[in-house]
Amino acid sequence: MWPLYILFNKNLKAEEEAALSKRERSSFLESYPHEKLSTNGKCSVSVLPSSYIVDVPHVNQLYSWDCGLACVLMVFRTFSINVHSIESLAELCCTTSIWTVDLAYLLQKFSVSFSYYTVTFGANPNYSVETFYKEQLPNDLIRVDMLFKKSLEAGINIQCRSLSIEEISLLILSGEYIAIALVDQYKLSRSWLKDVFISDISDINSGYTGHYVIICGYDTETDEFEIRDPASSRKHIKISSDCLEEARKSFGTDEDLLLISLDEIDRKRIRISPSLQLSPHVKVGSFCQI
Repeated sequence: MWPLYILFNKNLKAEEEAALSKRERSSFLESYPHEKLSTNGKCSVSVLPSSYIVDVPHVNQLYSWDCGLACVLMVFRTFSINVHSIESLAELCCTTSIWTVDLAYLLQKFSVSFSYYTVTFGANPNYSVETFYKEQLPNDLIRVDMLFKKSLEAGINIQCRSLSIEEISLLILSGEYIAIALVDQYKLSRSWLKDVFISDISDINSGYTGHYVIICGYDTETDEFEIRDPASSRKHIKISSDCLEEARKSFGTDEDLLLISLDEIDRKRIRISPSLQLSPHVKVGSFCQI
């Protein structure tokens, strides 16, 4: 049996990582034990199913700017938190320029347990070259940087690193997490352009368009994630891990991800759908924070 660190070895060569086909990646997940992140530092061992889906209620965004608020509302409805509308969340944010840190403060306000992963602490001034950010970024720099600086005092755990697609898949398969991810909407939505909320996304020359989605399921057999997209009329969407990875790592996202723990939910109040077919060789190792 190979040691646990193999999967997440930071010294893996880029060409070796790119060479893994979907079939090889699925086999890789099924054949070896893995270390999994935990926001509470506790350790446990369990067998992972071959697929897992948390039935997160779908919520459509109302405007072009409130996809993040729609995702937070989906989380709240999963937790049965009594927040009735996107409008009420918008009032709490007091802005229509929503950043991931704004969503983090909303989750914290309603006592949802989560960890915030990003590769940039604060607002990146280099994004001023992107049309998506150009108009609002000068006004956001001070406000967003201040929210980051006050995050520790507010009890918000921000970790300056990215989660790999393998880590995300294992965390979802554990049944203990869902996630809000910042993505490039055009790159994510190319496979269902006709259903998206924003009509001009089909423009082949579209630049970066920041967008939030919920990641709530994963299937090792197909190497696909289930997501909830507030811009789509489709309530259930499956997306390949390659497509999700490309959209997550687009310039402009900072690879932002809010990993939300389901530990405190009464499991009887939400429908969770593990696959009936277990993968007996896939085991979670120490669920300890890296």
